[in-house]
Amino acid sequence: MDADDLDARSIAAYDPEAFAGLLSRKPAVHRYPGSMAGRVQQLCRYLVDHYDGDAGALWRDVADGRELLRRLNELPGFGKQKAQIFTALLGKRFGVTPPGWREAAGDYGEQGSYRSVADITGPDSLARVRAFKQEAKRAAKEGRRAT
Repeated sequence: MDADDLDARSIAAYDPEAFAGLLSRKPAVHRYPGSMAGRVQQLCRYLVDHYDGDAGALWRDVADGRELLRRLNELPGFGKQKAQIFTALLGKRFGVTPPGWREAAGDYGEQGSYRSVADITGPDSLARVRAFKQEAKRAAKEGRRAT
């Protein structure tokens, strides 16, 4: 498998053990490549079954942010938080901005925030997102909300 084969159909159909081996090669895609390989293949199978293998079809014809969030939340391995972060990522970085997308993304959709991958544009914003996450952990230990 190479970059030319990198589509949902090819990944979904790939031998699971061989795919896990690919994700394990350095640099590894994830710190738990075997587990991640299974999740990636499950997600690709879902895309093939529900969107003809076209990830863009997830958001291409949505009427509003709530529908986008609902579709993302239906993806295997996506819960509310991941779906909201992905909604924000699509809106902030890829111009996918149906009416109400910021509201659907919750705090992650806030303009000028540094909460998630949706807000990272370079080293400075990465440092700000990391600082926010550290503050959020401290706040959680103290029983308060990070700002």
